[in-house]
Amino acid sequence: MERKTALVAGANGIIGRNLVEHLRADGGWDVISVSRRGGLAVDLLDAADTRAKIGALTGVTHLFYAAYQDRPTWAELVPPNLAMLTNLVDAVDPAALEHVSLMQGYKVYGAHLGPFKTPARETDAGHMPPEFNVDQQRFLEQRGGSWSAIRPSVVGGTALGNPMNLALVIAVYASISKELGLPLRFPGKPGAYDSLLEMTDAGLLADATVWATGHEGAFNIANGDLFRWSELWPKLAAYFGLDVAPPLRMSLVDVMADKAPLWTSLAAEHGLTASYADVSASWSFGDFVFGWDYDMFADTSKSRRAGFHTYVETEQMFYRLFDEFRKARVIP
Repeated sequence: MERKTALVAGANGIIGRNLVEHLRADGGWDVISVSRRGGLAVDLLDAADTRAKIGALTGVTHLFYAAYQDRPTWAELVPPNLAMLTNLVDAVDPAALEHVSLMQGYKVYGAHLGPFKTPARETDAGHMPPEFNVDQQRFLEQRGGSWSAIRPSVVGGTALGNPMNLALVIAVYASISKELGLPLRFPGKPGAYDSLLEMTDAGLLADATVWATGHEGAFNIANGDLFRWSELWPKLAAYFGLDVAPPLRMSLVDVMADKAPLWTSLAAEHGLTASYADVSASWSFGDFVFGWDYDMFADTSKSRRAGFHTYVETEQMFYRLFDEFRKARVIP
């Protein structure tokens, strides 16, 4: 079979890193990584820099876009994130490019704004802008050509220093709780403890993203099961040898602000390889997720009907990720 060339933007994130590994393991791909932290360094906000560096590449057949720039408000997110995608797509040789894959999420459905229709479906009506995911998809639609938009739930992976790694949030929070002799309390809103949620394993997501290059349009991608923290939380606590106590609403950003010295001591005692800066980047994301006092799940039957049938049990996903953190000496 003819080899394909993948250009992966955001290659060191929780999504991009697993996608790069998946493509390389597949064997049929040449992979070019674009990232601010390793790989080909490109300022995607600078159209000239992007044209100079990406335009010099030849034979890119598939563009996988998982880059992201954070900003303080929803409106401020639109210009940089739309510009990065536009600059990158415009810089790739159109004669070779066969497919553009855009990584999105449930923000398309307004999930970040409050209670929304569940299960969310790809055909659901949009919500009042601003929303950069919608603007990015509209750009691809108007550009023409083959494209897919992948919509995962909260992604489970092992990337450090990532602002959206929930598994690492739980693992570090549990490790610190254990060091302090405390039970593992759920720190979110009371209603969040009993809401229905789902997650998306990073490996499953990579598999689905590559699968979708043979299809068109948007696809919700999740593990295939639902859970409530009230059921799962005690099981995760048991993995760390911890009891649980009743939920207590608290901001992880606030209560973890003074924990760097404790982590430094913990790291020295157990020979850990990760600094507190490495493991503390996602506290605000943890506050965000644990604040969802409403159901958070989508209908994934469109991808199932189209032929993607991979499932991952979320409870076992967490245990595997915790095992990987321990093996890498990220946590005790």
